[in-house]
Amino acid sequence: MEQPTHFIPFTTSIKGISIPEKFTFPFFYEPHELSRRAAMDLQTYLEQQTDFDHNFGLRENQSGFVIGKMFGVLVVQTASGELGQLWAFSGKLADQNHWPKFVPTVYDMLSDKGYFKKEELVLNTLNEKIIQKEASPEGLEAKANKELLHNIASKEIAAYKLLQKQNKQRRADFRSNNPDLSDEALHHLIQESQMENIRLRHLQLEWKTKLEAAQATFHRWEQEIESLKEERRQRSAQLQNQLFSEYTFLNQFGATKNLLDLFEGNPPAGAGECAAPKLLHYAFQHQLTPIAMAEFWWGQSPKSEIRKHQQFYPACTGKCAPILSHMLEGIPLEDNPFLVNEGQTKTLEIVYEDAFLMVINKPESLLSTPGKSIKDSVFTRLKKQYPEATGPLLVHRLDQATSGLLLIAKTQEIHKKLQYQFISRKIEKKYIAILEGIPQNNSGTIDLPLRVDLDNRPHQIVCETYGKPAKTHWKILQKDEKNVVVEFKPITGRTHQLRVHAAHSSGLNSPIKGDDLYGSKADRLYLHAYELIFWHPILKKRMLLNCNPPFYKMQIEY
Repeated sequence: MEQPTHFIPFTTSIKGISIPEKFTFPFFYEPHELSRRAAMDLQTYLEQQTDFDHNFGLRENQSGFVIGKMFGVLVVQTASGELGQLWAFSGKLADQNHWPKFVPTVYDMLSDKGYFKKEELVLNTLNEKIIQKEASPEGLEAKANKELLHNIASKEIAAYKLLQKQNKQRRADFRSNNPDLSDEALHHLIQESQMENIRLRHLQLEWKTKLEAAQATFHRWEQEIESLKEERRQRSAQLQNQLFSEYTFLNQFGATKNLLDLFEGNPPAGAGECAAPKLLHYAFQHQLTPIAMAEFWWGQSPKSEIRKHQQFYPACTGKCAPILSHMLEGIPLEDNPFLVNEGQTKTLEIVYEDAFLMVINKPESLLSTPGKSIKDSVFTRLKKQYPEATGPLLVHRLDQATSGLLLIAKTQEIHKKLQYQFISRKIEKKYIAILEGIPQNNSGTIDLPLRVDLDNRPHQIVCETYGKPAKTHWKILQKDEKNVVVEFKPITGRTHQLRVHAAHSSGLNSPIKGDDLYGSKADRLYLHAYELIFWHPILKKRMLLNCNPPFYKMQIEY
């Protein structure tokens, strides 16, 4: 039987490598050896290929915008038992959807004969009409005439009102200086005032008529533009819905669902264009059995996200979770690590406690507060241990993977007072971390605003426009051939602040060791909150508490 066009045999020997019993859990995985071999084959091709010219930012003086790209590999098995691989890229590559070595997109909206291209021509024509209409001499003349008449009317009416005011004052002065005026003279003054009021009303009516005529001419021009824009809006919405309905995804049973079904009528931008859906769709189209999958980044990192060249990454949740849940229906998957409570056996160490508050040393892998799937947390444990405690208990939080000091309030009143210290930045925290790389300097301040990645929660991205201010002081404590130990002192407390500031190219460009979100997975995240300074609201004294990281022994100086 002839192999599908995009089925690629392994170029390196895979003899002795066992086929995994379950398919890759796409949102958190350690690549199977077969996936690694497939990725190596694809990366070798990318280094040597001359099929397309795309600027990944890896070669100097290459023309075009620098755009790194996510690539995916899918290890598949034919009906006859032969193992091979499929390749895909996310989005477009070198401004095209199709390249010979890669599986095609699920729906090609760039096809010259397709619905998208035809409607795109209509929309482009409408855009041209709008531009021409907005720049038409008669329209611009109507707008200028309306504004000019409005200015002249305003000035002329204002000038007449000023004259009327002056005349009124003149008549008042005349009456004041001539107290014995005759009735005839007084009647004349009153008539003069009445005539001025009549002339003002006539003047206002005259200008109102002229302005309404000018406004009507301008309004007709404006309505013609708005009518074209409304047609464009309606056609754009129809085109979008048509595209969403054309994007239909297969699963192993031959069942299809489109983007509108999968996202309940509101798909995010770019949904369906990622590598994973392309790979699985092609496999199911050609009766290939998915065995294992992996995705890696190739090229420079974007300015907002954190992406490392050649590093493996999970599928994004916002765009891919609904699609892949349909496509992988009925396929046995590796265990979902998000459902495993790795902190279950870990215990809370009390560092300080009195009748009002306490400070604990949270172990890594234990949640601070209950999650969607795992309820075990510092909060739930303390709630059981202190059933009489009031208020939210936790004054702040630590990431699940981070260990270290947590401040706990036993009453709502104490919680408010301690939280105020956090809000006013009177509480100091220090962290110890081991980095994967070596920063260029020995100390400094990182100031990079952060916001959540809406398509890939809980990841955070750097965003100058919508990000919240995030500032971190840092310094190297120890540096050798194996480790770089850094002290972080966050000024703000944003989600994943230290992790992003360490990993981002505009920060230290050195991810924290074991950071599976922004760096590479290890036995743990090597980040520990080792020092906490606050003002005790009842004892009225400065509290300085610390605990050594489990991965680094340090001399605490007071």
